[in-house]
Amino acid sequence: MKRILATFAAIMAAKSAFAGAVTFVAPEVVAIEEPARMGGSGAWLIPLIIAAVILLAVTKKNGTTLL
Repeated sequence: MKRILATFAAIMAAKSAFAGAVTFVAPEVVAIEEPARMGGSGAWLIPLIIAAVILLAVTKKNGTTLL
């Protein structure tokens, strides 16, 4: 009877020792792409505004209008 219990215990120990993977497999990382912007970023507005301010600052005001 002791031999049967010892055999059963050895089988159960071996069964749990071989369960599962031996090496860790990391899950695959999903890359999330940012959707492309439509119409540009608007970064061209900043230099345009700076140029307009400089142009207005350096022009002479002699009372005549351009239009």
